[in-house]
Amino acid sequence: MNTKRPGILKFVLGDRSQETFRQLWQTIQGWACFLYITDGYKVYPCFIDNADHLVSKTAMTRVEGENCRLRHYLARLHRKTLCYSKSAEMLRVSVRLLIYYLQHHQLPCFA
Repeated sequence: MNTKRPGILKFVLGDRSQETFRQLWQTIQGWACFLYITDGYKVYPCFIDNADHLVSKTAMTRVEGENCRLRHYLARLHRKTLCYSKSAEMLRVSVRLLIYYLQHHQLPCFA
């Protein structure tokens, strides 16, 4: 998340493992951020320096709000659903399309 811009900047699909976060970290470590705010999950200190890391549940409300909004609009993200395919590719495409729609208030033109 960026405090200057609304919306989700990057996402990675997977469980809450070190390997999943490594995929995300490969992108965001190059963004020259001066502070990373997290929920304190044990994987984060393996990648983020203590001086740049703030653990704060209250500061995570915007992230949690975006997560809630994604689950609200996209039934594929509901837990334990039997209604939708859980293929990783279909989920990735669905999330990308929803993020685009939430940022631009329109769907992209498919030719």
